[in-house]
Amino acid sequence: MKGLTVRWSLADAPEGVEEQLSSYVADTSHARFTGMAGLSYKTWRMVPGAWFEGCYVFADDATRAAFQETFTAGAAESPGSLIIGSAPVLIEPCDVVAIAEGGIGFAATPRA
Repeated sequence: MKGLTVRWSLADAPEGVEEQLSSYVADTSHARFTGMAGLSYKTWRMVPGAWFEGCYVFADDATRAAFQETFTAGAAESPGSLIIGSAPVLIEPCDVVAIAEGGIGFAATPRA
């Protein structure tokens, strides 16, 4: 499996950006990636005041590479960048060694 991490710094982001990002994910982004061909899963992670991140796992390298190329070309104008006020500080491909589902299962929800 092939991963991709996209991270933005929130250090200089406007006040209230965390709620704006959470709303964007719940109202728009979650639906965009649910059922996307070639994508195994995506998670959105955030440490308020520090960073916001999208973590993607793709079925194969070709799908990841195509997504990464398209995303990178428009990264500064992506919805996350527009909300935060800056482009990602990191766009990094990686290999996913394994995924384990815990005993309580997995729930794909736009808000925890």
